[in-house]
Amino acid sequence: MTQVAVIGAGPGGLAAAMLLSAEGYDVDVYEKQSYLGGRTSSFTKEGYTFDLGPTFFSMPHILENIFRDSGKNLHDYVDLIRLDPMYSLVFDGMKIRASSDEENMFAEVEKHFPGSGPAYKKFMRDTRKKLAALSPILQENHASLLDYMRWRSIKALPELEVGKTLHDVLSKYFDDERLKLSFTFQSKYLGMSPWECPGAFSILSFMEHEYGIYHPRGGLNQLTKAMAQAAEENGARIHLQKGIKKIEVHDKKVQSLRLEDDSVIRADHIVMNADFANSMKHLIDDKYRSKYTDAKLEKKKYSCSTFMIYAGINKKVNLDHHTIFFSKDYKQNVEEITKLGKLSRDPSIYIHNASVTDDTLAPAGKSALYILAPVANNFSGINWEENKKRFRDLIMQEVAAKTGIPDIENYIEVEEILTPYEWEYEKDIYQGATFNLSHNLGQMMYFRPHNQFEDINGLWLTGGGTHPGSGLPTIFESARITSNLLVHEVRKKVKS
Repeated sequence: MTQVAVIGAGPGGLAAAMLLSAEGYDVDVYEKQSYLGGRTSSFTKEGYTFDLGPTFFSMPHILENIFRDSGKNLHDYVDLIRLDPMYSLVFDGMKIRASSDEENMFAEVEKHFPGSGPAYKKFMRDTRKKLAALSPILQENHASLLDYMRWRSIKALPELEVGKTLHDVLSKYFDDERLKLSFTFQSKYLGMSPWECPGAFSILSFMEHEYGIYHPRGGLNQLTKAMAQAAEENGARIHLQKGIKKIEVHDKKVQSLRLEDDSVIRADHIVMNADFANSMKHLIDDKYRSKYTDAKLEKKKYSCSTFMIYAGINKKVNLDHHTIFFSKDYKQNVEEITKLGKLSRDPSIYIHNASVTDDTLAPAGKSALYILAPVANNFSGINWEENKKRFRDLIMQEVAAKTGIPDIENYIEVEEILTPYEWEYEKDIYQGATFNLSHNLGQMMYFRPHNQFEDINGLWLTGGGTHPGSGLPTIFESARITSNLLVHEVRKKVKS
């Protein structure tokens, strides 16, 4: 039986474990932490439950397909609640409540930006065609530049809108800057600026409006718990608190995993789901990663990071499930994060108030707030030991003002903070870049790390650091691409 070892019990690794165990392979998943899910996990304290990382879940049909291909039904494992409004976007007092119902959204656009409703509908029509053209190249492997000569790629090329930024594309439809930002802020999922993010990524906001935003009861952590259960039901084994010290290679082929306790696990194939750059740097000897030496990794472009406050509040907070408060000068705020590497005095802030939807996340009459401010990654050199408290206080002052709860500090019962420093040194994320490698054109498709690692036979990559990129739907797609490639490789060897 083919033995497959998966490094990391994040969503990509668990999806691969589901698919490969369903194919009859002998699958073991090794996770360094004491919990499942990686960034898509949770923690509970004094009755409050917080998702650690992702809180937006869209395009559930992709995960439904992963479960179906594994002989399972996603809805037997999780209770998905469709959100309406999907989220609220607040610009200096103006609140736009975005809906995935096209007529409701048309009315909301007209309410705040009279005359812009038809442009919204045109954006939806145009981007629906764009996604149809781009989907085939996002769902397939890109191991060769010759892939760009295939008809699917040639046909999709105009939709990449090469030379145009996401902001440029939205400027074709809308005049008001606030309306443009309402359809470009999703570039933060890629850790990028709308003024730098490739125009092709207008599909991100479209996908939310087309397919909706969902909340799994109990939080997004329930997705990875469900995936782990499904994988185990198919025969996979998941080992927590089993960190990897080294991928051992013989004659340019994977041979085994050496765990942190120095035990050795033989494997025919290894699927690496841990943070890409961190894993390259620490798990693979230099001579086996010619394209990703330490020096070359440092020259790659990486996403921003996030400053996180998880706060248990002893009262109900009157906010929608998802609320984004834009800074007064959003462009300056983004440049401080992505170009200048400095802390903003007027940060944009996202608040996840999931207990307004889900009563399992906080004690009765209370709220579990997840508060996020995008910040520069650790290439910035920001000293978080010196700046942590000051920046935390600034954010909470803004939260107090923006939520209309001036004494909110008096209601905090539980508080945990994660800075880019903790993301790097506690969560093993390279330079604290929580959204992984950036998605500029030089790091997309063929130019992104390949799902089949070239320098080592039997090593496969999945997760946000490989094709097609970060964000849960694309991570699930990466697991499907990688699993299909591995299965094809095994079958080819059997036939030969």
